[in-house]
Amino acid sequence: MPHASPTRAGNAAEDQALGHLQGHGLALLARNWRCKGGELDLVMLDADTVVFVEVRYRLHAGFGGALGSIDGRKQKRLALAANLFLQQHPRWAAHPCRFDVVALQGQGHAGQPLLWLKNAFEC
Repeated sequence: MPHASPTRAGNAAEDQALGHLQGHGLALLARNWRCKGGELDLVMLDADTVVFVEVRYRLHAGFGGALGSIDGRKQKRLALAANLFLQQHPRWAAHPCRFDVVALQGQGHAGQPLLWLKNAFEC
């Protein structure tokens, strides 16, 4: 069986993350929301908190793996995109917000647990 393309693998990781988060009671507000400054993989609602979820998939653990890929520059881009999202969707602007990371690693994620870090970083 041929390896999945990086896009397909990323979409599969997002699907898995979305299902996991919905299974824990979060509701989807937006998926793959794009703006000039970047993209938000998932925007979810957890009770009254708007959750900006970055889904990271890496085939191998090299270079820090999935979690290691969330550096300071990436965090700033996510914060900028989240700010733009809230400006364009003022309904959610008064709600508390947080940034979560869902990390998956390994081909097909087989045997690898999904790692969900709530409030993974502050902006």
